[in-house]
This record gives sequence, C-alpha cells and structure tokens, in this order.
Amino acid sequence: MAALYPPWSNTVFRSALAVAVVALAGGVIAPMVYVRAPWNTQQFVAVDQPVEFDHRHHVQDDEIDCLYCHRDAEVSASAGIPATEVCMGCHAQIWNQSPLLEPVRRSYFSEQPLAWNRVHDLGDFAYFNHSVHVRNGVGCVNCHGAVEGMSRVFKVASLAMEFCLNCHRDPQGTLLAQQGNSREHSSAWAATVGALAPEMPQGTREITRLTTCTACHR
Repeated sequence: MAALYPPWSNTVFRSALAVAVVALAGGVIAPMVYVRAPWNTQQFVAVDQPVEFDHRHHVQDDEIDCLYCHRDAEVSASAGIPATEVCMGCHAQIWNQSPLLEPVRRSYFSEQPLAWNRVHDLGDFAYFNHSVHVRNGVGCVNCHGAVEGMSRVFKVASLAMEFCLNCHRDPQGTLLAQQGNSREHSSAWAATVGALAPEMPQGTREITRLTTCTACHR
C-alpha cells in the first residue's frame, strides 16, 4: 500500500511548524521592541522651537539656574513653561533689537504666549509630580539629561514605565549613581538640588519604593 503522504510532506510540515512558532514569538516580541525603540519614543530627536533658545549660552555662559525659567518645578506637579515676561526681564535691555528675538517681542507686546513645542510628553494616563521629585533630591538632569549642553533640546530618557520603575524599585542606588554623573556633567544640577537636599538622598521626605499601580495611575 502506497504511503498516504509523500516523503517531502514531512519537511513541509516541519517548516510550516517552525514558521508558525517564529510568527507567534515575533507577534509578542515585536511590539515590545517597537515601544522601546528610539524611533517610537522620539529619543535624541532635536525639537525645533519658535525661538532659537540655546541652553548652552544661558546655562553655561550666563549661569542661569533651571528654576529661574521653570520656577514651578519645586512647588507644583508641572515644571511650567517660562512666560514671555521672564525672557523680556533680560532681553528688554540685552539684545533688544536682535532679529532672533522678534518672536519674543511680538509675543510680549501682543500678550500672546509663544507656542513652544513639547519635548517631553508623558501620557495622560500617568501622574507625575515635579515638586515631589525635585524637593527630595532628584535632579533635573536625571530625567531630562544634560540640557545645558544642548543647542536644541531633545528627549534623553524614554519616560517609559520601565524607566520610572527602575528608579522606584531602587531609589537610593539609582539616585546615588546618577548623582555622581549629574555633578560631573551638569552644573545646573548642583544649583537646582544643592539647596534643597545637600546630603542626597536625604531630603525633606524619606525615599520609599512606590511601585503600586496607584502611585502613577490615578
């Protein structure tokens, strides 16, 4: 009696089975890789702004502290975007005829805010309070990178859930490690945090491992 299936059918069946396993694994792994990939998180992509604001000049040359422009970072959930009046506090007297500052002057006199383009956009489903972090030893550079070295600001950290959880699971170790890097690469970090928590990570509040869902999803 002849075989029901030809010999080559075994090879076809094994190949089809292997393809099915690879496709199933790829269907699970591919989305996980995609959501973490820089082309999805938009990391390291410099964002154009309505004004050519160079942080290198303002922070390194003029030694302007982060909180001078982002003054809400230590008192509220949002760090805030500097109002045009903050810019004009200096530029009404310095470079007040510069063509590069025409959008600032137009915004100031028309009382229309500048339309800054967002660089760090945390999902609405996640809650983040800047003041809790800043006032308890977390430097700006820990999440935003060494902004004082950027001509145009770009996103350094992914701000994915994994990024936050790594710090929340081991706050002491993570912050101490980042403290050394921050002080080496960011003069703005010391100015921002030094007065608030000079003996980091000892601040005004004990650091706890907040890894419950309701800590970030409310």
